[in-house]
Amino acid sequence: MGHDPWAELRERAEAVRTAIEARLGVRTHADLVEAPEDKGLFSLAVFPYAKELRKAPPAIAAEAALVPAPEPFAGLQAVGGYVNLTAEPAAFAAHVLGSVASLGEAYGSSPAQPMRILLEHTSTNPTGPLHVGRARNPILADALGRLLKMAGYPVTREYLVNDVGRQMVVQYWGTRHLTPAQVGPPDVDKADYRFIKYYQKATEIFEHDAAAKADVAEMIRRFELGDVALTKDVRKVAEEVLSGILASLARLGVAFDSFYWESDSILDGRVQEVIERLMPLSHEEGGSHYLDLSSFGLEGDAAKYFFVRADGTSLYTTRDIAYHLDKMRRCDVAINVLGEDQKLTFDRLKAAFRLMGIEWAPETVFYAFVSLPEGKMSTRRGVVVNLDDLLDEAVARAGEEVAKRRPDLSEGRKREIAEFVGVGAVRYNIARVQAEKRIVFRWEEALNFEGNSAPFLQYAHARACSILDRAGPRTTGDPRLLVHPQEQLLLRRIARFPSVVRDAALGRRVHAVAGYAADLAAQFNQFYRDCPVLNAGSEGLRGARVELVDASRVVLRNALDGLGLVAPREM
Repeated sequence: MGHDPWAELRERAEAVRTAIEARLGVRTHADLVEAPEDKGLFSLAVFPYAKELRKAPPAIAAEAALVPAPEPFAGLQAVGGYVNLTAEPAAFAAHVLGSVASLGEAYGSSPAQPMRILLEHTSTNPTGPLHVGRARNPILADALGRLLKMAGYPVTREYLVNDVGRQMVVQYWGTRHLTPAQVGPPDVDKADYRFIKYYQKATEIFEHDAAAKADVAEMIRRFELGDVALTKDVRKVAEEVLSGILASLARLGVAFDSFYWESDSILDGRVQEVIERLMPLSHEEGGSHYLDLSSFGLEGDAAKYFFVRADGTSLYTTRDIAYHLDKMRRCDVAINVLGEDQKLTFDRLKAAFRLMGIEWAPETVFYAFVSLPEGKMSTRRGVVVNLDDLLDEAVARAGEEVAKRRPDLSEGRKREIAEFVGVGAVRYNIARVQAEKRIVFRWEEALNFEGNSAPFLQYAHARACSILDRAGPRTTGDPRLLVHPQEQLLLRRIARFPSVVRDAALGRRVHAVAGYAADLAAQFNQFYRDCPVLNAGSEGLRGARVELVDASRVVLRNALDGLGLVAPREM
């Protein structure tokens, strides 16, 4: 058995299509498509053959249906101008469960691929805590990284730490010139909340203190000209703030394999190399230098890509080029997950690369931002809602549900369940929406135990585990007995899982796996409703249904893991 039963079925179906075209003697090609569930597994529309054969489509379909089909297909069926490839139920069940058994807990994964992928995401400036508007980045990207790994690709998840520039120097200045009493206590005893107070207070001071502002300007100049001691000091502050950001991300289940510090690219000379490389291609304006990108479809100010100031210091654009040149040598494909507000920035970067004679460019996955309905969530931090606030409230609301539904549990266990249900609700409610579409986060959707939500999926997995626990020691079942319509529908969804994961990874479509998982959970519940498992009747049918429940558990667990959600044994 192979790792992908649905792909195998499609290959066999394509061989049938080839045999049909040979029997008909046509040169015209017709496409094989996945059939509606009540029509079979695949369907071939013969209409494209009609002109060449000068026959009516129903007559063509009737002749095409005489071609024999291999297991697990039944005989072909002609319906109007279509030829449907239907499954022989017993053989189909054996085919699918045999594939799951061959891979066991790894079912859904694909063989190893050689293409190295560098996935850069989140990369929030280390000045303060993550806020809700940017929460989609790590959630979407982490799930994409998980799915790419399941699809067999070696993935490096990287955080670009922007520890260079005015914001970082302002924050550093604040830590050197202000006391804790002057900035006030943090809202949360966590590094990112502590240090943002210094940034906010320093910014306020610069509005009326010209000397302080000049002091920072001089620091920026020294920093970007490679002052090693100053760079290290600023980086220490950035490391502290980053530790707080990473703690919030860890609660979401998000982690990184590598960190790229912008300051390193200044200290090791990579930025200066970029400046020297760009100078012959540049134009001068007031002592600063820029690339003219107007020949690449950019207009006005957008076409002026400034990369060095009059005093010789670099700009973010310069460091971005240095970073992506470094990426080029470390991967085969670079994927950047970015907010929709970064589209112009990356159009300019790609145009600059082409002007430099470099055809390579990073692939970009853009997402729309997350917002909250007015009045639906309070925060002690005013207009900005931080990710920590969102998670705290999600867990608190989940805790209320758990207390109502499971009063029998200990308080400690209730808290554990509330944590993975609440955090899972946030992740899933964001991951299930296509990246380009805006999200208004609503609690009633995210924490719905009945609908398209994380609790619904997690509960289906917990139900499968409960059935298996009650089933006791396994007995050998006969999968060819799984011919009930609900069993066949569930098997069809299980069969498609590896293809769904691979297609979602290659298409960068995380939401497709979320939609699939919700559909699978709903179908599993319908199967459980209509097909008794523990009281199935015969021993062979009981064993087969237990095996089907276990296959459903494996798929639910791996789908949840691919989306970054806990797959609980109990809820």
